[in-house]
Amino acid sequence: MTTMMSKYFDRQLNTPAQSFFLFGPRGTGKTTWVNRQFPKAYRVNLLNESLYQAYLADISQFANELRTLKPDSWVFVSEIQRLPNLLNEVHHFIEENNLHFILTGSSARKLKKAGVNLLGGRALFKRMYPFLPAELGPAFILDKVLTYGSIPLVWNAADKKETLKAYIEMYLKEEIKAEALVRNLPGFVRFLPIAALLHGQTLNISGAARNAGISRTTLDGYIEILEDTLMVFRLPAYELKLRLREKKHPKIYWIDPGLVRAVNNRFGDVYPEEKGALFEGLVATLLKAYRDYDDLFDEFYYWSPASSHNTEVDFLLKREDSFIAIEVKTSQRITGDHLKGLRAVAELKGVKRRILIYPGEKKMLTEDQIDIWPFDFFCEVLGRKGLWEGMS
Repeated sequence: MTTMMSKYFDRQLNTPAQSFFLFGPRGTGKTTWVNRQFPKAYRVNLLNESLYQAYLADISQFANELRTLKPDSWVFVSEIQRLPNLLNEVHHFIEENNLHFILTGSSARKLKKAGVNLLGGRALFKRMYPFLPAELGPAFILDKVLTYGSIPLVWNAADKKETLKAYIEMYLKEEIKAEALVRNLPGFVRFLPIAALLHGQTLNISGAARNAGISRTTLDGYIEILEDTLMVFRLPAYELKLRLREKKHPKIYWIDPGLVRAVNNRFGDVYPEEKGALFEGLVATLLKAYRDYDDLFDEFYYWSPASSHNTEVDFLLKREDSFIAIEVKTSQRITGDHLKGLRAVAELKGVKRRILIYPGEKKMLTEDQIDIWPFDFFCEVLGRKGLWEGMS
Protein backbone atom coordinates (compact mmCIF):
# COMPACT_ATOMS: atom_id res chain seq x y z
CA MET A 1 0.00 0.00 0.00
CA THR A 2 1.25 3.47 -0.88
CA THR A 3 0.87 5.95 1.92
CA MET A 4 1.99 9.49 2.50
CA MET A 5 3.12 11.32 5.60
CA SER A 6 0.19 13.08 7.26
CA LYS A 7 -0.61 15.02 10.40
CA TYR A 8 -1.93 13.15 13.41
CA PHE A 9 -5.61 13.73 14.10
CA ASP A 10 -6.61 13.69 17.76
CA ARG A 11 -9.15 10.95 18.43
CA GLN A 12 -12.39 11.18 20.41
CA LEU A 13 -11.62 8.05 22.44
CA ASN A 14 -10.99 8.89 26.08
CA THR A 15 -7.95 7.32 27.74
CA PRO A 16 -9.01 4.73 30.35
CA ALA A 17 -7.31 4.66 33.74
CA GLN A 18 -7.53 0.86 34.06
CA SER A 19 -6.86 -2.17 31.86
CA PHE A 20 -8.94 -2.30 28.69
CA PHE A 21 -9.61 -4.14 25.46
CA LEU A 22 -9.57 -1.95 22.34
CA PHE A 23 -11.22 -3.43 19.26
CA GLY A 24 -11.66 -1.98 15.80
CA PRO A 25 -11.19 -2.96 12.15
CA ARG A 26 -7.65 -3.07 10.81
CA GLY A 27 -6.29 0.32 9.86
CA THR A 28 -8.46 2.36 12.21
CA GLY A 29 -5.42 3.65 14.11
CA LYS A 30 -5.50 1.59 17.30
CA THR A 31 -1.72 1.16 17.48
CA THR A 32 -1.04 4.80 16.57
CA TRP A 33 -3.38 5.97 19.31
CA VAL A 34 -1.91 3.59 21.92
CA ASN A 35 1.65 4.62 21.04
CA ARG A 36 0.77 8.27 21.60
CA GLN A 37 -1.26 7.77 24.77
CA PHE A 38 1.04 5.16 26.37
CA PRO A 39 4.54 5.84 25.02
CA LYS A 40 6.26 3.98 27.88
CA ALA A 41 4.13 0.82 27.76
CA TYR A 42 5.87 -2.54 27.38
CA ARG A 43 4.97 -3.78 23.88
CA VAL A 44 4.00 -7.29 22.77
CA ASN A 45 3.15 -7.46 19.04
CA LEU A 46 1.51 -10.76 18.15
CA LEU A 47 1.76 -9.94 14.45
CA ASN A 48 5.48 -10.55 14.91
CA GLU A 49 5.53 -14.14 13.67
CA SER A 50 8.65 -15.23 15.55
CA LEU A 51 7.28 -13.88 18.83
CA TYR A 52 3.89 -15.47 18.13
CA GLN A 53 5.51 -18.85 17.46
CA ALA A 54 7.65 -18.55 20.60
CA TYR A 55 4.59 -17.93 22.79
CA LEU A 56 2.70 -20.68 20.99
CA ALA A 57 5.47 -23.14 21.84
CA ASP A 58 5.91 -21.95 25.42
CA ILE A 59 3.36 -19.56 26.85
CA SER A 60 5.41 -19.21 30.05
CA GLN A 61 7.78 -16.90 28.13
CA PHE A 62 5.09 -14.23 28.23
CA ALA A 63 4.80 -14.54 32.02
CA ASN A 64 8.58 -14.49 32.44
CA GLU A 65 8.75 -11.17 30.59
CA LEU A 66 5.97 -9.65 32.68
CA ARG A 67 7.76 -10.53 35.92
CA THR A 68 10.51 -8.06 35.02
CA LEU A 69 8.07 -5.11 35.08
CA LYS A 70 7.39 -2.86 38.04
CA PRO A 71 3.90 -2.66 39.58
CA ASP A 72 1.61 -0.13 37.87
CA SER A 73 3.43 -0.60 34.57
CA TRP A 74 1.37 -0.64 31.36
CA VAL A 75 1.61 -3.54 28.90
CA PHE A 76 0.39 -3.20 25.30
CA VAL A 77 -0.54 -6.51 23.63
CA SER A 78 -1.62 -6.07 20.00
CA GLU A 79 -3.82 -8.58 18.11
CA ILE A 80 -4.74 -10.43 21.29
CA GLN A 81 -7.21 -12.61 19.34
CA ARG A 82 -4.26 -14.53 17.87
CA LEU A 83 -3.44 -16.05 21.29
CA PRO A 84 -6.48 -15.83 23.60
CA ASN A 85 -4.76 -18.09 26.14
CA LEU A 86 -2.50 -15.19 27.06
CA LEU A 87 -5.50 -13.73 28.87
CA ASN A 88 -5.04 -16.22 31.70
CA GLU A 89 -1.63 -14.70 32.40
CA VAL A 90 -2.99 -11.19 31.92
CA HIS A 91 -5.63 -11.95 34.56
CA HIS A 92 -2.99 -13.22 36.96
CA PHE A 93 -0.70 -10.20 36.55
CA ILE A 94 -3.54 -7.72 36.98
CA GLU A 95 -4.46 -9.42 40.27
CA GLU A 96 -1.06 -10.33 41.67
CA ASN A 97 1.38 -7.77 40.23
CA ASN A 98 -0.90 -4.76 39.68
CA LEU A 99 0.02 -4.44 35.99
CA HIS A 100 -2.28 -2.61 33.58
CA PHE A 101 -2.98 -3.95 30.09
CA ILE A 102 -4.02 -2.55 26.74
CA LEU A 103 -5.31 -5.45 24.65
CA THR A 104 -6.04 -4.55 21.03
CA GLY A 105 -7.57 -6.63 18.27
CA SER A 106 -9.39 -6.51 14.95
CA SER A 107 -11.56 -9.57 15.58
CA ALA A 108 -13.59 -10.68 18.56
CA ARG A 109 -14.44 -14.08 17.09
CA LYS A 110 -11.98 -16.25 18.99
CA LEU A 111 -12.59 -14.31 22.19
CA LYS A 112 -16.31 -15.06 21.99
CA LYS A 113 -15.72 -18.80 22.23
CA ALA A 114 -16.71 -20.53 25.43
CA GLY A 115 -13.93 -20.88 27.93
CA VAL A 116 -11.92 -17.80 26.92
CA ASN A 117 -10.96 -15.73 29.95
CA LEU A 118 -12.32 -12.20 29.43
CA LEU A 119 -10.87 -11.04 32.76
CA GLY A 120 -14.13 -11.02 34.70
CA GLY A 121 -14.80 -7.30 34.44
CA ARG A 122 -11.22 -6.32 35.27
CA ALA A 123 -10.81 -4.74 31.83
CA LEU A 124 -13.05 -2.26 30.04
CA PHE A 125 -14.21 -2.82 26.46
CA LYS A 126 -13.51 0.04 24.07
CA ARG A 127 -13.86 0.46 20.30
CA MET A 128 -12.00 2.45 17.67
CA TYR A 129 -13.86 3.75 14.64
CA PRO A 130 -12.88 5.35 11.34
CA PHE A 131 -12.12 9.07 11.53
CA LEU A 132 -15.09 11.15 12.67
CA PRO A 133 -15.84 14.60 11.21
CA ALA A 134 -14.88 16.21 14.53
CA GLU A 135 -11.51 14.44 14.41
CA LEU A 136 -10.76 15.49 10.83
CA GLY A 137 -11.94 19.06 11.35
CA PRO A 138 -11.47 21.21 8.21
CA ALA A 139 -10.06 18.17 6.37
CA PHE A 140 -13.48 16.49 6.43
CA ILE A 141 -15.26 16.53 3.06
CA LEU A 142 -18.56 14.66 2.90
CA ASP A 143 -18.32 13.59 -0.75
CA LYS A 144 -14.77 12.36 -0.20
CA VAL A 145 -15.82 10.27 2.80
CA LEU A 146 -18.81 8.80 0.95
CA THR A 147 -16.48 7.86 -1.92
CA TYR A 148 -13.49 6.42 -0.05
CA GLY A 149 -14.53 6.24 3.59
CA SER A 150 -12.45 7.52 6.49
CA ILE A 151 -10.48 4.53 7.75
CA PRO A 152 -7.15 6.19 8.68
CA LEU A 153 -5.07 3.73 6.64
CA VAL A 154 -7.06 4.68 3.53
CA TRP A 155 -7.54 8.36 4.38
CA ASN A 156 -3.79 8.91 4.72
CA ALA A 157 -2.95 7.05 1.50
CA ALA A 158 -1.72 8.84 -1.61
CA ASP A 159 -3.71 6.42 -3.79
CA LYS A 160 -6.98 5.74 -1.99
CA LYS A 161 -8.40 3.49 -4.71
CA GLU A 162 -5.44 1.10 -4.69
CA THR A 163 -5.27 1.20 -0.90
CA LEU A 164 -8.94 0.23 -0.61
CA LYS A 165 -8.35 -2.67 -3.00
CA ALA A 166 -5.34 -3.77 -0.96
CA TYR A 167 -7.32 -3.36 2.27
CA ILE A 168 -9.93 -5.90 1.13
CA GLU A 169 -7.16 -8.30 0.08
CA MET A 170 -5.46 -7.81 3.46
CA TYR A 171 -8.75 -8.45 5.26
CA LEU A 172 -9.32 -11.68 3.35
CA LYS A 173 -5.73 -12.85 3.83
CA GLU A 174 -5.00 -11.82 7.41
CA GLU A 175 -8.42 -11.99 9.05
CA ILE A 176 -10.30 -14.66 7.15
CA LYS A 177 -7.74 -17.06 5.67
CA ALA A 178 -5.01 -16.84 8.33
CA GLU A 179 -7.48 -17.30 11.18
CA ALA A 180 -9.32 -20.07 9.28
CA LEU A 181 -12.66 -18.37 9.88
CA VAL A 182 -14.36 -19.99 6.87
CA ARG A 183 -13.93 -23.34 5.16
CA ASN A 184 -14.91 -22.02 1.74
CA LEU A 185 -12.95 -18.81 1.13
CA PRO A 186 -14.05 -18.46 -2.55
CA GLY A 187 -17.67 -18.70 -1.43
CA PHE A 188 -17.10 -15.99 1.20
CA VAL A 189 -15.45 -13.76 -1.42
CA ARG A 190 -18.48 -14.16 -3.70
CA PHE A 191 -20.72 -13.28 -0.76
CA LEU A 192 -19.09 -9.90 -0.04
CA PRO A 193 -20.74 -7.95 -2.90
CA ILE A 194 -24.08 -9.36 -1.76
CA ALA A 195 -23.34 -8.11 1.76
CA ALA A 196 -22.63 -4.66 0.27
CA LEU A 197 -26.13 -4.62 -1.22
CA LEU A 198 -27.55 -5.29 2.25
CA HIS A 199 -26.05 -2.06 3.61
CA GLY A 200 -28.82 -0.08 5.28
CA GLN A 201 -31.42 -2.77 4.54
CA THR A 202 -33.51 -4.94 6.85
CA LEU A 203 -31.77 -8.28 7.18
CA ASN A 204 -34.07 -11.14 6.25
CA ILE A 205 -31.66 -14.08 6.44
CA SER A 206 -33.94 -16.51 4.61
CA GLY A 207 -34.69 -14.10 1.77
CA ALA A 208 -31.07 -12.99 1.41
CA ALA A 209 -29.91 -16.62 1.33
CA ARG A 210 -32.36 -17.42 -1.47
CA ASN A 211 -31.16 -14.42 -3.46
CA ALA A 212 -27.53 -15.40 -2.90
CA GLY A 213 -28.12 -19.05 -3.78
CA ILE A 214 -26.62 -20.33 -0.52
CA SER A 215 -28.06 -21.97 2.56
CA ARG A 216 -29.53 -19.92 5.38
CA THR A 217 -26.99 -21.22 7.88
CA THR A 218 -24.08 -20.40 5.55
CA LEU A 219 -25.26 -16.83 5.01
CA ASP A 220 -25.93 -16.35 8.72
CA GLY A 221 -22.41 -17.62 9.45
CA TYR A 222 -20.86 -15.27 6.90
CA ILE A 223 -22.64 -12.27 8.40
CA GLU A 224 -21.51 -13.30 11.88
CA ILE A 225 -17.93 -13.32 10.60
CA LEU A 226 -18.37 -9.78 9.25
CA GLU A 227 -19.73 -8.75 12.65
CA ASP A 228 -17.00 -10.49 14.64
CA THR A 229 -14.31 -8.89 12.48
CA LEU A 230 -16.01 -5.54 13.13
CA MET A 231 -16.84 -4.78 9.50
CA VAL A 232 -20.62 -4.57 9.99
CA PHE A 233 -23.11 -4.15 12.82
CA ARG A 234 -26.80 -4.87 13.24
CA LEU A 235 -29.35 -2.28 14.29
CA PRO A 236 -32.44 -3.80 15.94
CA ALA A 237 -35.98 -2.55 15.47
CA TYR A 238 -37.62 -0.87 18.42
CA GLU A 239 -40.27 -3.29 19.65
CA LEU A 240 -42.82 -2.64 22.35
CA LYS A 241 -44.61 -5.80 23.47
CA LEU A 242 -44.92 -7.22 19.96
CA ARG A 243 -46.06 -10.77 19.31
CA LEU A 244 -43.39 -13.00 17.78
CA ARG A 245 -44.89 -12.88 14.27
CA GLU A 246 -44.85 -9.06 14.40
CA LYS A 247 -41.20 -8.78 15.28
CA LYS A 248 -39.07 -6.91 12.76
CA HIS A 249 -35.78 -8.01 11.24
CA PRO A 250 -32.69 -5.96 12.19
CA LYS A 251 -30.94 -3.66 9.75
CA ILE A 252 -27.31 -4.17 8.80
CA TYR A 253 -24.71 -1.44 8.30
CA TRP A 254 -21.09 -1.56 7.19
CA ILE A 255 -18.77 0.43 9.46
CA ASP A 256 -17.39 2.59 6.62
CA PRO A 257 -18.75 3.72 3.22
CA GLY A 258 -15.41 3.05 1.52
CA LEU A 259 -15.61 -0.62 2.47
CA VAL A 260 -19.15 -0.95 1.10
CA ARG A 261 -17.96 0.37 -2.25
CA ALA A 262 -14.69 -1.57 -2.29
CA VAL A 263 -16.28 -5.00 -1.82
CA ASN A 264 -18.67 -4.06 -4.63
CA ASN A 265 -15.69 -3.02 -6.81
CA ARG A 266 -16.79 0.61 -6.99
CA PHE A 267 -14.06 3.23 -6.63
CA GLY A 268 -15.07 6.21 -8.76
CA ASP A 269 -17.67 8.90 -8.14
CA VAL A 270 -20.66 7.86 -6.05
CA TYR A 271 -23.68 6.91 -8.14
CA PRO A 272 -26.99 8.60 -7.23
CA GLU A 273 -28.53 5.22 -6.35
CA GLU A 274 -25.69 4.56 -3.87
CA LYS A 275 -25.75 7.85 -2.03
CA GLY A 276 -28.82 7.35 0.15
CA ALA A 277 -27.57 4.14 1.78
CA LEU A 278 -24.00 5.46 2.09
CA PHE A 279 -25.14 8.69 3.74
CA GLU A 280 -27.50 6.88 6.10
CA GLY A 281 -24.76 4.37 6.95
CA LEU A 282 -22.30 7.15 7.72
CA VAL A 283 -24.78 8.68 10.19
CA ALA A 284 -25.34 5.22 11.72
CA THR A 285 -21.60 4.80 12.31
CA LEU A 286 -21.30 8.30 13.79
CA LEU A 287 -24.11 7.60 16.24
CA LYS A 288 -22.61 4.25 17.20
CA ALA A 289 -19.18 5.83 17.68
CA TYR A 290 -20.48 8.62 19.90
CA ARG A 291 -22.45 6.13 21.97
CA ASP A 292 -19.28 4.10 22.57
CA TYR A 293 -16.92 7.07 22.98
CA ASP A 294 -19.12 9.39 25.06
CA ASP A 295 -22.12 7.37 26.33
CA LEU A 296 -24.31 9.71 24.29
CA PHE A 297 -27.32 7.42 24.69
CA ASP A 298 -28.18 4.01 26.11
CA GLU A 299 -29.85 2.10 23.27
CA PHE A 300 -30.00 2.44 19.49
CA TYR A 301 -32.81 1.26 17.17
CA TYR A 302 -34.71 1.96 14.00
CA TRP A 303 -38.47 2.50 14.29
CA SER A 304 -41.08 0.84 12.12
CA PRO A 305 -44.52 0.35 13.69
CA ALA A 306 -46.25 -2.98 13.26
CA SER A 307 -49.38 -1.19 12.02
CA SER A 308 -47.65 0.26 8.96
CA HIS A 309 -45.37 -1.21 6.29
CA ASN A 310 -44.49 2.14 4.73
CA THR A 311 -43.66 4.28 7.76
CA GLU A 312 -40.21 4.21 9.29
CA VAL A 313 -37.67 6.35 11.12
CA ASP A 314 -34.02 5.58 10.47
CA PHE A 315 -32.73 5.93 14.05
CA LEU A 316 -34.29 6.02 17.49
CA LEU A 317 -31.95 6.89 20.34
CA LYS A 318 -33.02 6.00 23.88
CA ARG A 319 -31.63 7.50 27.08
CA GLU A 320 -33.47 6.39 30.21
CA ASP A 321 -37.15 6.97 29.28
CA SER A 322 -36.52 9.58 26.57
CA PHE A 323 -36.13 9.19 22.81
CA ILE A 324 -34.63 11.18 19.96
CA ALA A 325 -35.89 10.24 16.48
CA ILE A 326 -33.57 10.86 13.52
CA GLU A 327 -34.33 10.62 9.81
CA VAL A 328 -31.62 10.92 7.11
CA LYS A 329 -32.29 12.23 3.59
CA THR A 330 -29.93 13.04 0.70
CA SER A 331 -32.27 15.54 -0.96
CA GLN A 332 -31.27 19.20 -0.90
CA ARG A 333 -34.95 20.17 -0.77
CA ILE A 334 -37.08 18.82 2.07
CA THR A 335 -40.77 18.14 1.47
CA GLY A 336 -43.66 16.88 3.58
CA ASP A 337 -43.12 13.32 2.35
CA HIS A 338 -39.64 13.35 3.90
CA LEU A 339 -41.19 14.14 7.30
CA LYS A 340 -43.88 11.43 7.30
CA GLY A 341 -41.99 9.02 9.59
CA LEU A 342 -40.97 11.73 12.05
CA ARG A 343 -44.57 12.91 12.28
CA ALA A 344 -45.79 9.37 12.92
CA VAL A 345 -43.19 8.67 15.64
CA ALA A 346 -44.49 11.63 17.67
CA GLU A 347 -47.12 9.23 19.01
CA LEU A 348 -44.42 7.16 20.73
CA LYS A 349 -44.32 7.99 24.42
CA GLY A 350 -41.09 9.70 25.46
CA VAL A 351 -40.07 11.25 22.11
CA LYS A 352 -38.39 14.54 23.08
CA ARG A 353 -36.83 15.59 19.78
CA ARG A 354 -37.29 14.79 16.10
CA ILE A 355 -34.50 15.60 13.67
CA LEU A 356 -34.13 15.33 9.92
CA ILE A 357 -30.52 15.41 8.68
CA TYR A 358 -29.75 16.42 5.10
CA PRO A 359 -26.69 17.62 3.12
CA GLY A 360 -28.03 21.14 2.63
CA GLU A 361 -26.98 24.38 4.30
CA LYS A 362 -30.07 25.80 6.04
CA LYS A 363 -31.20 24.94 9.53
CA MET A 364 -35.01 24.94 9.84
CA LEU A 365 -37.80 24.16 12.28
CA THR A 366 -41.27 23.04 11.20
CA GLU A 367 -44.51 24.23 12.80
CA ASP A 368 -44.80 20.89 14.60
CA GLN A 369 -41.28 21.24 16.04
CA ILE A 370 -39.26 18.95 13.77
CA ASP A 371 -35.64 20.12 13.52
CA ILE A 372 -34.15 20.09 10.01
CA TRP A 373 -30.40 20.15 10.35
CA PRO A 374 -27.60 20.31 7.79
CA PHE A 375 -25.19 17.41 8.20
CA ASP A 376 -22.37 19.80 9.19
CA PHE A 377 -24.48 21.24 12.02
CA PHE A 378 -25.46 17.74 13.16
CA CYS A 379 -21.76 16.81 13.38
CA GLU A 380 -21.08 20.00 15.36
CA VAL A 381 -23.82 19.11 17.85
CA LEU A 382 -22.46 15.57 18.20
CA GLY A 383 -18.94 16.91 18.73
CA ARG A 384 -20.01 19.11 21.65
CA LYS A 385 -22.28 16.39 23.07
CA GLY A 386 -25.29 18.65 22.65
CA LEU A 387 -27.83 16.30 21.13
CA TRP A 388 -29.96 16.19 24.29
CA GLU A 389 -29.65 19.89 25.11
CA GLY A 390 -32.70 22.14 25.32
CA MET A 391 -35.18 19.30 25.74
CA SER A 392 -37.91 19.27 28.35
